[in-house]
Amino acid sequence: MSLRYCHHDSPVGPLLLAGDGTALRLLSFPTGNKAVAPKADWQPDPAPFDAVRHQLDAYFSGELRAFDVPLEIRGTAFQKKIWAALATIPYAETRSYGAIANALGTPGASRAVGAANGANPLPIILPCHRVIGKSGALTGFGGGLDTKTWLLQHEATTAGVAGRQLSLF
Repeated sequence: MSLRYCHHDSPVGPLLLAGDGTALRLLSFPTGNKAVAPKADWQPDPAPFDAVRHQLDAYFSGELRAFDVPLEIRGTAFQKKIWAALATIPYAETRSYGAIANALGTPGASRAVGAANGANPLPIILPCHRVIGKSGALTGFGGGLDTKTWLLQHEATTAGVAGRQLSLF
């Protein structure tokens, strides 16, 4: 079955949304090393994405802090465990890769957490931008470090914690 998709304008550029018509399967940034383009057999159809588009607009306007849309998440059991952990990171807060590994009972697995984080098919919804290096540095992000910085600063500003120092590696 081919996916349905649409593009949605946002402050970080047009986001690609894709899914099967009932659940969101993919959110892709327009730039960065994980940018995805629609496949030839995908069908343009914005209708199934009304709820997520509305929630994205509310997130970007500072009115929404957690998403509630149907998701279809495909990945390994370990990836799904990491992605579930991402959903528990509070708005405008960050966690290190190592802290996530420790919380999941897999100390020493920070690189594996990083790999799973990098394979997240639903950034923003499953907020992988909230994961940072142990030192507090902003490390890799599929949408590019400029996008990660923007998302973190947006959340800090709307949550009233806008003095937080962000460092780039």
